[in-house]
Amino acid sequence: MRCLWISPFILMVGCFQPQQVAWPEIPEKGIAQIDQLLQDAVDRKDIPGVVAIVANRDRILYHQSFGKMDVMNGVEMQKDTIFGIASMTKPITSVAVMMLYEEGRLDLDDPISQYLDWLSNPEVIISFDEEDGTYSTKPAEREITIRHLLTFTAGFGYSFANSLMALLVEKTGKTERELPLLHEPGEKWTYGMEVRVLGELVEELSGRTLPQFLKERIFDPLGMSDTFYVLPAEKYPRWVTRHQRENGILRERPNPEKQRPFIVGDAGLLSTAPDYVRFLQMLLSGGRFNGNRILSEASIRLMTQNQIGELVVEIQRGPYPLLSRAFPLGARRGDKFGLGFQIAVADGKEGHLRSPGSYSWSGLSNTHFWVDPEKGIVAVILMQVLPFYDETCIAVYQGFEELIYEHLN
Repeated sequence: MRCLWISPFILMVGCFQPQQVAWPEIPEKGIAQIDQLLQDAVDRKDIPGVVAIVANRDRILYHQSFGKMDVMNGVEMQKDTIFGIASMTKPITSVAVMMLYEEGRLDLDDPISQYLDWLSNPEVIISFDEEDGTYSTKPAEREITIRHLLTFTAGFGYSFANSLMALLVEKTGKTERELPLLHEPGEKWTYGMEVRVLGELVEELSGRTLPQFLKERIFDPLGMSDTFYVLPAEKYPRWVTRHQRENGILRERPNPEKQRPFIVGDAGLLSTAPDYVRFLQMLLSGGRFNGNRILSEASIRLMTQNQIGELVVEIQRGPYPLLSRAFPLGARRGDKFGLGFQIAVADGKEGHLRSPGSYSWSGLSNTHFWVDPEKGIVAVILMQVLPFYDETCIAVYQGFEELIYEHLN
């Protein structure tokens, strides 16, 4: 097998895996054990409800729901329950950017200021006085590129995931958009509002709103009929409520009578497990699904190989434990990042976890997915519990993954 060489910038994680002839399956014993794991988590009241799905390139291998989607009203969780997927929006926006890249509308190393004036002449913070909220900056040594944005190396930060950014927001009253970069572009990996900027780029280059572009170019071709920013009124009964865990107790937050849409490139989408798995099957199949080609195989390879060189994904520790614990899994083992995806670099314990080269991301209320090209599977597990990376939710997520790989054949 020959590794694909793309550029000196890319440190290869592994060779591109061709489509397997024998597609994987999960035997009945494995399905029963996954059912038991998820049902037990609900019965113990670890989580109020969950939907989980596993697929190979052409069909669903496992799909089940457990618990309640609305505890107060006793509404059972359904396989097509609609979840807020938060940052699982990011890979979709990243695919939209790559579609424009394939059309020759942009180059990955173009300065973003070439398209969005407000990002001209970025400043980097060099000192901060916590008492009075003042800070000093210097001009960035290099421009922010589209590649920096796709890889979370631009220097932006989220206040929920970065204590310095949280202090800056609190003390200055400014938004994350108005504040300086936390470090030089390309210097390190920091989770921030990069993909929100990319959503603006998609609108600027396409002449369409982001919801229009995603619907016309991605959701409709893939048959993702339950994915949107603005929830249609007739679908409200399928909208899961969110829970907050505080001092070990889950408290339900009823949904508002009218949804308040949040339309940005890095968050805001609502979706279902069956819809999102179609998006992942497209990626697994080299950019083609449901009879439609979304991206070329070459672009999928670019997106799912290391694009940050010797840098690594770093643990993000924010100041609000009720909103987010430290994340992500894999940072301590030196995972890499592609163009929109975290890339696993090593096997998990006993070889029962995803293969090296698998790629993944998550959403704030504990929605998670991964794609394993070597094994030929994709998986999604959807909960709706805060904080992000809540230890109990992560235990369910990891148990789900371990049983899949224990029984995959």
